[in-house]
Amino acid sequence: MSKKLAVAILNWNGRDWLEKFLPDVIRFSPDADVYVIDNCSTDDSLVLLTKNFPSVKVIKNDKNYGFAGGYNEGLRHIGNELYCLLNSDVEVTEGWTEPALNLFEKNPSIAAIQPKILAYNRRTYFEFAGAAGGLIDNIGYPYCRGRIFDDIEEDTGQYDDETEIFWASGCCFFIRSKDFWDQNGFDERFFAHQEEIDLCWRLINSGRKIFYTWKSKVYHVGGGTLNKQSPRKTFLNIRNNLSMVLKNAPFPQLIGILFLRLCLDGIAGVYFGIKLGFPHFVAVLKAHFSFYGFAEGSWKRRQKHQKNRFYQTEWLIFKHFL
Repeated sequence: MSKKLAVAILNWNGRDWLEKFLPDVIRFSPDADVYVIDNCSTDDSLVLLTKNFPSVKVIKNDKNYGFAGGYNEGLRHIGNELYCLLNSDVEVTEGWTEPALNLFEKNPSIAAIQPKILAYNRRTYFEFAGAAGGLIDNIGYPYCRGRIFDDIEEDTGQYDDETEIFWASGCCFFIRSKDFWDQNGFDERFFAHQEEIDLCWRLINSGRKIFYTWKSKVYHVGGGTLNKQSPRKTFLNIRNNLSMVLKNAPFPQLIGILFLRLCLDGIAGVYFGIKLGFPHFVAVLKAHFSFYGFAEGSWKRRQKHQKNRFYQTEWLIFKHFL
């Protein structure tokens, strides 16, 4: 008989991460069914799972669908009431599932929840991908409590609360299965990066809530699949963010937001080219052309209602860099 919660780990050639972190996931998740969704790995991940982790349920995708499509494909085979989408390079801690389960139980309006995410290699600091819960500024730039752009705070208890946020990090993402499928899951066009922000934005536009709880704590290595310095990552982040804004931002503010963002991205392309190398400049150009190719599909995916909640009232990018 299935338990209420399913912990689902998407794996692509992550054998070493599974060997390192899966034992604690099993040990500290007695109230959950543990799944690994394998995105057609070419290493010996499946051999490891069969040999060392017989209690883990394995779902085999027929190709690498990326993060968004990989989860969509795998979760179709999981019938639990609640999902926790967990990166393979995350160390969980004792009791990590209970605060999220309690919040879901107490507040039916909550669709998704994120725990406190700390850095595995700097354990008193927040981790880049999520920190203490995601927010978004008034032109669509995502940031976190505890992390703005590349500036990361030390955890001194300043975010020890349970509060509503704008988006929950995909590295440890609790969500009701009904809410996930009511929104048709992740936008598979994104492949990877910011698909969870897009999903949370759609949920908020539908009247649902996203929450953070400090009572649950995990440690994230980060960069397990795409290194932070990868031009591919630059491409995906820019293209997907622009597509997400086009899909979800309120009209008519959308027109001004997109115009300003395209201008700022041009500046960012030059900055990235100087700081990170010419391939990152090319990645910004490719991201824009890919965004234009996505535009018709993104517009068709706009919902009936768009809400301007949780936007930073200040211009975050100018405040931060000037």
